[in-house]
Amino acid sequence: MLTTKEYIEIEEQYGAHNYHPLDVVITRGEGVWVYDVEGKRYLDCLSAYSALNQGHVHPKILKAMIEQAGRVTLTSRAFRNDQLPLFYKELAEMTGYGMSLPMNSGAEAVETAIKLARKWAYQVKGIPRYQAEIIVAEGNFHGRTTTIISFSTEPAYRDDFGPFTPGFVAVPYGDALALERAITPNTAAVLIEPIQGEGGVIIPPEGYLKKVREICTRHQVLMIADEIQTGLGRTGKLLACQHENVRPDLVILGKALSGGFYPISAVIADEPILGLFQPGDHGSTFGGNPLAAAIGRAALSVIREEKLVENAAVQGEYFLEQLSEIPSRYVKEVRGKGLLIGVELKPEAGGARRFCEALKDHGVLAKETHQHVIRFAPPLIIDRSTIDWALDHIRTVLTM
Repeated sequence: MLTTKEYIEIEEQYGAHNYHPLDVVITRGEGVWVYDVEGKRYLDCLSAYSALNQGHVHPKILKAMIEQAGRVTLTSRAFRNDQLPLFYKELAEMTGYGMSLPMNSGAEAVETAIKLARKWAYQVKGIPRYQAEIIVAEGNFHGRTTTIISFSTEPAYRDDFGPFTPGFVAVPYGDALALERAITPNTAAVLIEPIQGEGGVIIPPEGYLKKVREICTRHQVLMIADEIQTGLGRTGKLLACQHENVRPDLVILGKALSGGFYPISAVIADEPILGLFQPGDHGSTFGGNPLAAAIGRAALSVIREEKLVENAAVQGEYFLEQLSEIPSRYVKEVRGKGLLIGVELKPEAGGARRFCEALKDHGVLAKETHQHVIRFAPPLIIDRSTIDWALDHIRTVLTM
């Protein structure tokens, strides 16, 4: 077997350098734990950016995947299969939305929502064709396609990738007044994250989502919530918008929709909106394939049966409380909801990367975001004793 150093050298030579990973080479995962090629064990506190809410290699999802892979994996949407209808039904029953449109990556689902909002703008609201605008929030992260980076406010995501897709207006995140001022007769939708995960675990002021919902309703504007990272239990509610009893018109799901086994995403909405799509309007060869549908059904079942939403709420409150009490001269703020937690460091700390590298040496895998924030987002199956184990190491690193 190759060593960690040898694997890294091969990757650096033959792979594009579009990521800056920690230098750990994982070969196996089980539950909340992963193991590197030298056999060292680590606690995964990133969960593949919340794709692994159910933990690594969950046996129920694995069983569904293997059984379906032995029957049929892909039919394309040219034909029907016996898994997709049940996935539709179970997703509707769990979320309360009448229809869904499955895709593969989260970015694809965001693009789907954008297309759907534009069609609604022209066919329902009556906005002049090709004049529809979508309001987004500064600091957003919705993916990396050319259209999506067109409305990013992060220079690193945009520089050298233009020309950009028009039709988007950015306003400060958490400022409902600024959002309302930006609405014009051509505004089709507002697209926001309930919590900005990639932006540094930025939580908007209390009541912001409720105000956005009221503004959208008053101005006949669609409210679109990107819950790719915050959805499916991560924040202690099935959907993060539910913390304020808000029901968006469209919700975008991904990541944990497959428990980390396979790329699955979806846009969910009610029939008056999602029913606007007609044959030929949108599609994907792999979107809604039987393997994905079977995996998605099992992933949803695990969230429900193992009460992962409830566990995220309980364990997240404890984790956040304990992190907040660490007496570190480096910590500026600890914030979060459920098991999505950000520890923002003071500028004099010298950036979050070195702390993540030190945590790795202690057997805890976390990742920096926006230079000064350490994000902690373990699988939702984590228990109190494991959090206590992690806290011992986190305290050591943050007070070193």
